[in-house]
Amino acid sequence: MNSNYKVGDLIYDANIYDGMNTHIDDLQFYKRWLPGNKAADILELCCGTGRLTIPIAKDGYNISGVDYTSSMLEQARLKASEAGLEIEFIEADIRTLDLQKKYDLIFIPFNSIHHIYQNEDLFKALDVVKSHLKDGGLFLLDCFNPNIQYIVEHEKKQIEVADYTTKDGREVLIKQLMRYERKTQINRIEWHYFINGEFDSIQDLDMRLFFPQELDSYLEWNGFKIIHKFGSFDEEAFCDDSEKQIFVCQKA
Repeated sequence: MNSNYKVGDLIYDANIYDGMNTHIDDLQFYKRWLPGNKAADILELCCGTGRLTIPIAKDGYNISGVDYTSSMLEQARLKASEAGLEIEFIEADIRTLDLQKKYDLIFIPFNSIHHIYQNEDLFKALDVVKSHLKDGGLFLLDCFNPNIQYIVEHEKKQIEVADYTTKDGREVLIKQLMRYERKTQINRIEWHYFINGEFDSIQDLDMRLFFPQELDSYLEWNGFKIIHKFGSFDEEAFCDDSEKQIFVCQKA
């Protein structure tokens, strides 16, 4: 969402994305916070290929998904069709989204806010959430808790981060290098892709890091009350060793 920072096209290749992200433990967390009333309106921002959207819809909920990337939404629509589901998937920028509708639950999952690089853009996205949220509705958000030691270790050498086979039969190996920009809080990540045993390309995965007290303040400044802050999807209390920052918020 900024010309100076980017995510490589291959990372958004829907089959490569889905193949890498099959063993994620966030679905049950988000399901636990669904409204008891299945007639409630739910909005997922940065929905990708519908990894969470589709199982929530299968449970009988009225959920819509928004994403910025057309290739991801094509895959989401295909998977929904194969499952016999009618889900509204919307291609849009979450900084400027205006659906003229309010929702009982809005969530931004899977570390997606790390691809919002400027504070002003984050504040625009949070304002969009607030304007689409019903009074008493919930806003859920998850992202990493920055680990400086992890960054230092991964700046020293290339480290393997994934090895898997895609649905369309490609053998994918990913090795990672990173360089942290202290001024901007951007972690400049390079993923080196090897496909079917051959080097393919280097893809950028730039991520803005949000430190805990910083993000707490941003949410509060932008009109949200933090109801819970967890350090894992098992709803453990957030602490010094937490890998994640997971928020349950309401409009203040």
